[in-house]
Amino acid sequence: QVRLVESGGAQVQAGDSVKLSCAGSGRTFSSLAMGWFRQPPGKERELVGVISTSRGNSIYYVDSVKGRFTISRDDAKNTVYLQMESPKPDDTAVYYCAADPNYSAFMTGRSILYWGQGTQVTVSS
Repeated sequence: QVRLVESGGAQVQAGDSVKLSCAGSGRTFSSLAMGWFRQPPGKERELVGVISTSRGNSIYYVDSVKGRFTISRDDAKNTVYLQMESPKPDDTAVYYCAADPNYSAFMTGRSILYWGQGTQVTVSS
């Protein structure tokens, strides 16, 4: 069974850093693009960022997190990370990890092959 399990969600003050992890199991994820979505309370899910396979070496971030969030991956651990620096209250959301063979699938969020269950990040001012 293929699974993605997020961890690291927390309740923090604005400006504190948060690091989310997403560990995959059940298959090798090195051939998949991996990324993060989030769903703020009362809003639709949105893409935060996506990282291609190590061979592709492409990373995309939504404008609202550029310069503050960093996505990285460790294929030896089947894990993708989201380092959140200087989070703001607007970053409060459930954060979901995702994986798919198609990097461009993340731009629409449709037909993503694998999803995690989500982890809550709450940022207070």
